[in-house]
Amino acid sequence: MDDYTIKEIYFAGGCFWGTEHYLKLIRGVEETKVGYANGNYPSPTYKEVCYGDTGFAETVKVTYNPKAVSLELLIDLFLKTIDPTSLNRQGGDIGAQYRTGIYYIEEVDKPIIEKKLQVLQQEYEKPIVVEVMPLLNFYEAELYHQDYLEKNRGGYCHIGKDLFEIAKRANQYKETEDYNPFTKPSDEVLKQRLNNMQYSVTQENATEPPYKNEYWDNEDEGIYVDIVTGEPLFLSKDKFDSGCGWPSFAKPIDYNKLDEEIDDSLGMIRTEVRSKRGNSHLGHLFNDGPRELGGQRYCINSASLRFIPKQSMEREGYAHYLYLLN
Repeated sequence: MDDYTIKEIYFAGGCFWGTEHYLKLIRGVEETKVGYANGNYPSPTYKEVCYGDTGFAETVKVTYNPKAVSLELLIDLFLKTIDPTSLNRQGGDIGAQYRTGIYYIEEVDKPIIEKKLQVLQQEYEKPIVVEVMPLLNFYEAELYHQDYLEKNRGGYCHIGKDLFEIAKRANQYKETEDYNPFTKPSDEVLKQRLNNMQYSVTQENATEPPYKNEYWDNEDEGIYVDIVTGEPLFLSKDKFDSGCGWPSFAKPIDYNKLDEEIDDSLGMIRTEVRSKRGNSHLGHLFNDGPRELGGQRYCINSASLRFIPKQSMEREGYAHYLYLLN
């Protein structure tokens, strides 16, 4: 398995809005798409799936990096969100389109899934009714269904908020050869390594001037890492021009890389964003980003970041993030 290997698995767990939001919070999940799987009708619409005899299940396509998260852990976390003995019903949603299932595209995944369900069956008197099948077909759902809960804060969800927190914390970074822990240097080293603005922003919560910083108008392709630790934080493809004079991103590479804290300074209530490993002050999070990108705006100081152009990523040790830019 090389650095570029990614895998796919498909989870049907009732309404796909909450299932997608839950799964995308897991570190190692690189992309999610909601759609309709294993039906008998070409290119179905949401209305047809809900009211027609199409045989489709609302399903989330999960693309993940197996070096960062195992299929076993993904299954374990998914099973926390469903009643595995409930047939064609999850929460308040009733119908065959809300059945539960795990659909695979690689035959080697089948025994892993089956073993997990066999172990789970020991906890229940009723039979487990989670489908285990190869993926026969998958059609992406309409655009307004994608990232629904990011676009509609407070929207309907059958999964409890406590489970979202479990997903965020379930797969924290571990010190392995494949994943550098991105440790924070001592303060003495930081004072030598960082310039005055970088130190002031990351260590003393300062804010650099708008429009007079390094990356606010940078349009080059690449990755943005924490200036303190080198931990990857944002991708150029998620950067947009917000007109604020600072780099703005629709989302981070991994939500688990960031901490959010209440900032009541300057007579305002804002959400401060900090890097988890380096505890660097990065900037603030606002909910005024473009709706088509999810509605969030990570307003980040250039001084807290180091930009690595795409052509330099392999040389600098970030080769396994290259596929995210393709």
